[in-house]
Amino acid sequence: MPVNRGFFVGTERCPAGGKNESKDMNTTYWKVPTRFGPETRFSVRPAPAAPFRATEENELERLKNRLLREELENATESEWNARLRRAANEAAALAWATAVPLLVFPGLFEEKVRTAQGQAARQECIRERSRELLAV
Repeated sequence: MPVNRGFFVGTERCPAGGKNESKDMNTTYWKVPTRFGPETRFSVRPAPAAPFRATEENELERLKNRLLREELENATESEWNARLRRAANEAAALAWATAVPLLVFPGLFEEKVRTAQGQAARQECIRERSRELLAV
């Protein structure tokens, strides 16, 4: 008795010139009668355009610049410039996706600044440990 190895191999062979399956498929072909209902028409109304937000965009940009300027004045290191600008741009992009960007932006900006401060502190800690390891 052959051992089962996860697959089965048939021992019978098809006789030469046996039935061709593709020919058999055509004999069972049935035509299905189709009926179409009356033509349906409907009117398409375009969706209303999005509210014009150019004035909000200008106000958001002014708010972003004002808050960024305040944070940059408090920053002592020059490397904070890029970090704070990135935080402001990320907060503005997230705020713009909401329905009330001017209301949401200050909170998002504050959160992004705190995140950037935390990342900078962790990075400085890693630098200090690396200096200690290299000094030994």
